[in-house]
Amino acid sequence: MKVGYLGPEASFTHNATRTAFPNEELVSYHSIPACIKGVEFGEVDLGVVPIENTIEGSVNTTVDYLFHQTTIPVGAEIVLPIYQQLMVSKKNQARWLETTKIMSHPQALAQSQEFIRTYFPLAELEATPSTAYAANFVASHPNQKIAAIAPKMSAETYDLEIVGKDIQDVEINQTRFWVLGAEKIELPIQSEHQKLTIALTMPNNMPGALHKALSAFSWRDIDLSKIESRPLKTTLGEYFFLIDINVQKPQLLLDNALEEIRLMGGTVKIFGNYAIHPINGV
Repeated sequence: MKVGYLGPEASFTHNATRTAFPNEELVSYHSIPACIKGVEFGEVDLGVVPIENTIEGSVNTTVDYLFHQTTIPVGAEIVLPIYQQLMVSKKNQARWLETTKIMSHPQALAQSQEFIRTYFPLAELEATPSTAYAANFVASHPNQKIAAIAPKMSAETYDLEIVGKDIQDVEINQTRFWVLGAEKIELPIQSEHQKLTIALTMPNNMPGALHKALSAFSWRDIDLSKIESRPLKTTLGEYFFLIDINVQKPQLLLDNALEEIRLMGGTVKIFGNYAIHPINGV
């Protein structure tokens, strides 16, 4: 089986994918849409993409593409602890405080702001397609005073030296990844519980539309763990709502809640009903 992931090798997504699929052929993609399209076009059987981070919130590229452009189901979720490392070429290890540019994925840069402000207030920050891309670039340009923020595996892969360990702003930092391509996916990682993720829209100009939609869950004592809005990309001020539901009630009760929303004129798109698989000690 082939499993696509947001690459390159040694990125956080690669780490999560390798842990979840240790015996499968892994295929790297340069962007989230490219990975999802790889599943759509049959280039790979499954795809792994980031969906949310503790510090930076939802990955809007993933949410919007899955809502607007595809019906690929979510079959599992992987939760990976995120530890950011500052790394330089071994040639620059002794003078790492002279770094003039720090490169990384935008989310990694955002997750490490306090460290950057403390040690490199004047350094240029350059966003890259992935943390591993930044590490590879630093390794390829040892004569430049540059550093990368990336996972520990990137330092090992690209032979860099870690000079700032666990520099993320929040100690407990995690990223959720969705496994796309099938309604149910078995992973060799113990699961915690089930989650149902939906996107709903309500009729325009309906007074209290969101309140009425949420009441369908409230009076049934259905637990919602997340709700956020995203633009419908039609008219300014129109949104869809992304909702995570903890699956603790009978399926019929959940189905009835969704049907009630449809009867009020709302539309419901189900992303998936899937198990949560936390990764520990990676």
